[in-house]
Amino acid sequence: MLVIFRAAAHIPVPGIDTEILGRLLSENEVLGLLNVFSGGTIKNFSLVMLGVAPYITASIIFQLLNMVVPYFEELSKEGEMGQRKLNMYTRITSVPLAMLQAFGLIKLLSQSNAGIFGDGLTTFRFVSTVITATVGTIFLMWIGELISEKKIGNGISILIFAGIIAALPGTLQNLLVNYNPSEIYTYVMFLVVAIVTVVAVVFISEGQRNVPVNYARSTGGRGQAARQSHLPLRINMAGVIPIIFAISLVLFPPMVAQFFIRHTGLLGRMARLTVDLFNNQLFYGILYFVLVFGFTYFYTAVIFKPQDIAENLQRQGGFIPGIRPGKQTEDYLNHIMSRLVFSGALFLAVIAILPLVLQAATGTQSLALGGTGLLIVVSVAIDITRQIDAQITMHEYDRV
Repeated sequence: MLVIFRAAAHIPVPGIDTEILGRLLSENEVLGLLNVFSGGTIKNFSLVMLGVAPYITASIIFQLLNMVVPYFEELSKEGEMGQRKLNMYTRITSVPLAMLQAFGLIKLLSQSNAGIFGDGLTTFRFVSTVITATVGTIFLMWIGELISEKKIGNGISILIFAGIIAALPGTLQNLLVNYNPSEIYTYVMFLVVAIVTVVAVVFISEGQRNVPVNYARSTGGRGQAARQSHLPLRINMAGVIPIIFAISLVLFPPMVAQFFIRHTGLLGRMARLTVDLFNNQLFYGILYFVLVFGFTYFYTAVIFKPQDIAENLQRQGGFIPGIRPGKQTEDYLNHIMSRLVFSGALFLAVIAILPLVLQAATGTQSLALGGTGLLIVVSVAIDITRQIDAQITMHEYDRV
């Protein structure tokens, strides 16, 4: 599936001058970051140019709806059947979002007056390109779900992972071709940041607190004995999702503002102000930090339900030593998790902006993109390893 994805990423839509498009992406920071996030598919203006961004946007929408709309909250509690319905709604919503994003991207590129569309953008070419990009996104959604069904990780995250890895050889080639001995300290700093990022992400992803849990069981007579176990609470339960959510939101305002930057009057001034604001590395870094920090809390609240855990423990005859079952157990788990999430969110947000800090010191744009890519790659790799280990363990139990 990954080979098919990378093959599709190199098939351009007819009638596009990819050389001019490549120069435009290198000059525009917003489009350049969007290209990296899509796995390089925009640079080729390929059949899958949008990547899985519309699906991710739809997922964010329904994660929010789960928190505020009772119907979707009930669906999320209905187990596998409810999750299937939510997935269906997410897929359906991804289609108009893909059409909207394709429309916006094509209009944005056509306004650049760089000759990307060769002889011009006719109505037929415009409509056919929007349809092609939308179908490409649906195709990637299908591939992602096929990968997820094999229980080796989240298919959508693996597609993003593959796109970033695929850009690595080209990045190394550019570094070697443009190597300047006077910038050796920049390369060393980049290497140090990469190592620190990898180590920190592994440390955070694998860190957990084991809450002791005792289960009362009958000894055959009148007495009871306690079977000891533990409840693992990870420092960062959200994984790489906060990074993906944060990047999606950071890209949205300046991309929309690009449409109106040539307008005169108040709308044009606001658009230019928005673009200039997001080009300010200080503002961008603070916003990125806050979004990663906030989304870590948000997504943890979505997937971790202390009330459900407390009810399950009580139903199974389990209890935390020194804590009464029920409401006190729920409050206790909430208290512990809030402290763990704070540490995990703070670490993740600091690591996310660390390359930006280094970029400000060196003036090298590639450092910021490389840091974001490393966060996604390392987190997804850890998740794949963990799920494969779980599958191997399950097969070993089956043989026994």
